[in-house]
Amino acid sequence: MSAISGYLPAMGWPKPGDLARAAVGAGLGLGLGELALQLGGGFGLVAPLGATTVLVFAAPNSPLAQPWSVLVGNTVSTLIALALAATMPSGPWVGPLAVALAIAAMMLARALHPPGGAVAFLVAMGMPGGWTAALPVVLIGSVSLVLGGVAWNRLVGRHYPLRQVAATGVHGTTDASPNARIGLDPAELEGILKDYQQTANIGVADLARLVGAAGQTAAARRMEGFTIADIMSRDLVTVGPGAALAEVADHFRERGFTSVPVIGADGALLGVIYQLDLIKKAREDAFHSRQSLIGGFSRMIDDYRSSPLTAKDVMQTGVPRVSRETPVGALLRLLSDGRTPAVPVVDAARLVGVVTRTDLISTLAQRLALG
Repeated sequence: MSAISGYLPAMGWPKPGDLARAAVGAGLGLGLGELALQLGGGFGLVAPLGATTVLVFAAPNSPLAQPWSVLVGNTVSTLIALALAATMPSGPWVGPLAVALAIAAMMLARALHPPGGAVAFLVAMGMPGGWTAALPVVLIGSVSLVLGGVAWNRLVGRHYPLRQVAATGVHGTTDASPNARIGLDPAELEGILKDYQQTANIGVADLARLVGAAGQTAAARRMEGFTIADIMSRDLVTVGPGAALAEVADHFRERGFTSVPVIGADGALLGVIYQLDLIKKAREDAFHSRQSLIGGFSRMIDDYRSSPLTAKDVMQTGVPRVSRETPVGALLRLLSDGRTPAVPVVDAARLVGVVTRTDLISTLAQRLALG
């Protein structure tokens, strides 16, 4: 088995969502490119741009799929092939030479794009139309695919171009999210990629995410043997959906909580109110009533207003939740990204406990102290 393992699939099964995003996006992207060329002069797309489409829509994180690689790689390859076709006698050697020179030029331009090799071969071997057809077709098609890729990937929640995105943390600052601060700066990560000759296969941002995920997995392994039941709080303070916001605010002030669960009469979890939810609601109320933030708070918790706000008006319903049997390591991703300060623990929809970020930190500290 080991002798043939290298010939077996090296990729895992795609998620249904990724499969649909890639296939639908590729079809729309090619359609956009074909339409742009038809409107621009009656030309049609060339086959190598189909390979560009695969990269842009199915592997948008790849360095080979970034706009610089697509636009410069395809254009440089076209120019080299056109120059050879115009100055050299025809023969079977023209295509291979064009591909060789195109690869060298793309690498020097830091714009390696595999379809560029196919473009060079096609043009050098006699693409009809010469300069007046080949260059517009490749350039307009490449631009259309890049623009389509930008629009489509943003529409489906992915970043493209990846390497040029100035990603901000969860708080809107330039700091990376806590679980992405791995102790290596981008220059060091880029050096690793160069040392292992992987700059054409993976970008710095992707490597940072992989190293961060590996660190989380290693930390989770150190937590083996612990479940949520070992560290969760059981004596809970909760409110009903009709509880006045003044009551919720009192729990935050008197008990020092960062979250308060909202449950129904049967004990089922309905949602969670975080401190930030009250601040956001007060800010909205202050804006609409043209008051200060303090005035907004006062008005929000005023039980004598015409339509008093209750817990159900500010609670979050789509919060992550776990069970008592969930390994503690699973909390690392949920509680380390800065978005969620506490996770409710449920048993058949009933709230049975809460685990906070403080609980997780305390458990990690004890575990590390024990070695």
